[in-house]
Amino acid sequence: MLHEPAVELGKDHSIPQKTKLGVIMFLVYLIIYAGFVFIGTIFPKALGAKVIGAQNLAFIYGMGLILLAAVMGLIYNFFCTRFENKLNKGA
Repeated sequence: MLHEPAVELGKDHSIPQKTKLGVIMFLVYLIIYAGFVFIGTIFPKALGAKVIGAQNLAFIYGMGLILLAAVMGLIYNFFCTRFENKLNKGA
């Protein structure tokens, strides 16, 4: 017995826009993450500096990276849904 897809998938006309958005967001995250790696490699003592309350820069930057990834995922989903709804409407 073969398992068929639940829905018939057609051509997705929004792939170029979604790809461009994904690459841009990846590059933005890469630059911010590279800053973290750069500080940790060149100025490791700076990551131990207290910045907010008793928390050091390493913790704040690291948690910021995690939160940024989650927020960027939500933003990507929002815009991809808009692209799909706009460009695949008549398909």
